[in-house]
Amino acid sequence: MKKYTRTLWITLTLFGLAIPGVTLAGKGERNPVEVGPVDWGRDYDRALADSRRSGKPVFAFFQEVPGCAGCKQFGSEVMSHPLIVAAVENAFVPLLIYNNRPGRDAELLKSYNEPSWNYQVVRFLDAEGADLIPRKDRVWTVDALVPRMIASLEAAGREVPAYLRAARSDRGKDVATAIFSQHCFWTGEFKFGRLPGVLTTEAGWFDGREVTRVRYRPEILPLGELLQAAVKLEAADGVYLEDASDRGEAGELGLLPVGALDDSYRTARDSDQKKQIERRAFSRMALTPIQRTKVNAFAPVDIGQALSWLTPEQQREYRELSRR
Repeated sequence: MKKYTRTLWITLTLFGLAIPGVTLAGKGERNPVEVGPVDWGRDYDRALADSRRSGKPVFAFFQEVPGCAGCKQFGSEVMSHPLIVAAVENAFVPLLIYNNRPGRDAELLKSYNEPSWNYQVVRFLDAEGADLIPRKDRVWTVDALVPRMIASLEAAGREVPAYLRAARSDRGKDVATAIFSQHCFWTGEFKFGRLPGVLTTEAGWFDGREVTRVRYRPEILPLGELLQAAVKLEAADGVYLEDASDRGEAGELGLLPVGALDDSYRTARDSDQKKQIERRAFSRMALTPIQRTKVNAFAPVDIGQALSWLTPEQQREYRELSRR
């Protein structure tokens, strides 16, 4: 029953249906909504000892409980995101410190110069209790927290789980869009999804052609490299771009015919999306858009790489579903 309940919580959360206040602790207990369902430790000295033994950084979460509306929102949204929960429990040593209680909590607040009754703050500590990356306020969204989690793991010399990278959204100022035309958008999704820096793919229609919409991070995959990859993979015969300067850059490269992207683009039907996992267990799982893009791209050629984008709990679910 416990396994079923936690799986149901993951499914509801990924689809935005989780109910505030109904959270599950890792040991089957009810957590305050302000802290999410992470299986938190409360012993600072033990957390540092666990860090020394495992090499994992300490995820030190300073939070107000009971808290204000913002604290509750952070707990029910950010700290309840299934991929963040999995990363905190598996890649870090979780430590919860209340910023509005006396005793040991108050002592730790003073030692770290943290204000009491403050909004939530996450600090990433090494085994000696020192900050791995500089402290920062107002980190209140998934897209703000995940890069800091990644940076702290890198600072500690730890591997960054692929599923943690999939926790961020495919929107924002640091995300660009390109539409590639080709003979088959099923193939387009399969090929583009494997590229580092590509976040999501989508089968669609534009200018009377089958196209693949690609959302990517130029800081990781610059436009020129994306176009070179499209040619090398034989994944496109044209590209459409929103930004005039991007169109100018693409035109100068001369790798593909370049057109302007407008709002006449439309998404293909659901049955044409992520065709590579249509009959696989992945298609029956609650995955984020980035996870679904990556497993669709890797499953036919490298199942290990596909599974790396799943949390340990999701990997167990995949194996169970595959046996049915």
